[in-house]
Amino acid sequence: MLYVRPNTLGQARLGVVVAKRLAPRAVTRNLVKRIAREIFRKAELKAVDCIVRLSQPLARRPQAAATRQLRASLHTELARLLQSPPAAVAASGARS
Repeated sequence: MLYVRPNTLGQARLGVVVAKRLAPRAVTRNLVKRIAREIFRKAELKAVDCIVRLSQPLARRPQAAATRQLRASLHTELARLLQSPPAAVAASGARS
């Protein structure tokens, strides 16, 4: 899930929330954060605050922490979310 809100700082900011109950292993949580930051840097967004939050569990099995399939699906989904933040604002609503 992506929350986007304009800011007055002149630069984009990112927050990533990865709950332990949705990604039980630290390796998986760190992977999500790392990929989100990488895509955020490449997105070249204007002055907005973005918060990326997991809404569904990532890995069903405890040993599936950083597979290629998980990396690819995370990269695809996060890239899709960060490429169209104005649509996300309309979908999620501006939060105070």
